[in-house]
Amino acid sequence: MTNPFDLTGRKALVTGGATGIGEGIACALAAAGADVALTYRSHQPEDTLAKIKDMGRHAAAVQADFSGMDQAAADRIIGFAKEALGGLDILVNNAGIIHREESIDMPLDDWRRVLSINLDSVWLLSQAAGQHMVSQGSGKIIIVSSVLSAQGGLMVPAYAASKHAVVGLTRALCNEWASKGVNVNSIAPGYTATDNTQALREDPNRSKALLERIPAGRFADPNEIAGAAVFLASNAAAYCHGSVITVDGGWLAR
Repeated sequence: MTNPFDLTGRKALVTGGATGIGEGIACALAAAGADVALTYRSHQPEDTLAKIKDMGRHAAAVQADFSGMDQAAADRIIGFAKEALGGLDILVNNAGIIHREESIDMPLDDWRRVLSINLDSVWLLSQAAGQHMVSQGSGKIIIVSSVLSAQGGLMVPAYAASKHAVVGLTRALCNEWASKGVNVNSIAPGYTATDNTQALREDPNRSKALLERIPAGRFADPNEIAGAAVFLASNAAAYCHGSVITVDGGWLAR
């Protein structure tokens, strides 16, 4: 039997792939056999690229700011990945930001910035990749959402709204593209040790409250989110369409 998780020969693009969850996913896809391109904004990608190349895979990176992305910018990023890797089979929409502030004080500019990066760029890149994948009759689109796609959180109204929205987008796209050979699914990570949660982890009271709520008793390592991405990118998930896989240490079960 062939290994259903084998990604040998697949071409993947991971947004925000130079750090945190994105880096974990990029390296896991490479370990499963895929060639990987990634986008980065401020974290330099050399270490991640070196890890991928050390596995014998092709690797490439392009700098991109997803705030205010338009269709031309999305097309350029998808075009870069296709040219650098010789095709595109997998898109992981991982890049995102969080803004913490009391809702009554949150400026409109900050609301729009979060929605632009967390939702608009996901739509534009998925559309651009989808055009290519529908045309070739196959492809995997994975959208990183959050446990806050099922909750409201505290002082993160724009982030929670954007993560609810990308789960809706996941389901809407799967309804159109499942019959065309394209799988669209989502991963909902719980609280993970990344830059986005640094302030929470450094706040003794908030960190204690969160850890008491997580049945596993700890924050996730970014690499622990990556297995779900490998699964969704592989033939093992051929019949998964519109699914949301939660990787949260039991947070939503509490």
